[in-house]
Amino acid sequence: MSTIKDVAREAGVSVTTVSHVVNATRPVAPETRERVSDVIRRLGYRPSGIARALKANRTHAIGMLVTTSVNPFFAEVMRGVEAGCFERGYTLILGNTGDVAERLEAYWHTLAARRIDGLVVMTTNASPDFLQQLDSNGVLPVVALDTAEGLVDCVINDDSEMGGRLAGRFLVERGFRRIGCITGPAGHPRGTTRLEAFRAGLTEAGAALDPALVVRSDFTIAGGYRALGELAARPGPLPDALFCINDMLAIGALCAAHERGLRVPDDLSVMGYDDSEIAAYTAPPLTTIRQPAFEMGQAAARVLIEHLDSGTPLPHMLALPPELVERRSVRPRVQ
Repeated sequence: MSTIKDVAREAGVSVTTVSHVVNATRPVAPETRERVSDVIRRLGYRPSGIARALKANRTHAIGMLVTTSVNPFFAEVMRGVEAGCFERGYTLILGNTGDVAERLEAYWHTLAARRIDGLVVMTTNASPDFLQQLDSNGVLPVVALDTAEGLVDCVINDDSEMGGRLAGRFLVERGFRRIGCITGPAGHPRGTTRLEAFRAGLTEAGAALDPALVVRSDFTIAGGYRALGELAARPGPLPDALFCINDMLAIGALCAAHERGLRVPDDLSVMGYDDSEIAAYTAPPLTTIRQPAFEMGQAAARVLIEHLDSGTPLPHMLALPPELVERRSVRPRVQ
């Protein structure tokens, strides 16, 4: 492997001159810079990232704390962050927290010790105290995804209020009146926002959400499966349409409906939220609200790296609009 000394010897310049060309730390005569660059390309010289980081006090590494890499939505966001970093010459270091406070703290301290240049946080139930701790560290810029506003330097998410309203209006416009909802744990910020927005969308369209048809769960496929079983065990008939506040819950509900001999969408229409990749391949394919996961990840990397490289101010809030994706899990409107 070629070294900086090999480049200097081949180009007939000093090691210091090669360093200035590589790091752009001092003007170099155009013909000298071109000659050094030609030698670098010919020898395949690659500067030491560690050495450059030590000199510049920069590592060109971004840390990311994420709830889980299993949920396809989170995986797509991570893919977007990684792509955005790679395009701009940065690497991504990932910490999978499982939304456990102790792991969250441990990963944060580990990433900080590795001298990352900035941090992306996507832990859906991170405590306000933890987010405020990040905001007050005074060292690293922090971009948070899909979390509460006002607690970190920059928040990027979809407009969950708009998405919930879209879902509510859509189901009423399809002629449904007995409508249920599988939502998240009590107090979960994103679940609460989507549930209240869904309720508002129903109201705007002239319907109402019966509290007896609302089930709380975790955000997993198993949670959606159990939730439909709980709905089936309650007095009265099942709803005609069911809104699930993420696709994993909806997939679990589809499985439980199939086991109970319910035909989707003839007996029960099911709608999700996120438009994770698997949503297009369920049986039947899932109608859902698309949250632009990959684009959110890319945007997080872009604004953070522009801030690091050019001093561009971080936007306090950046919301990417959701959209309705209609497939076959919701019954067509009866004419």
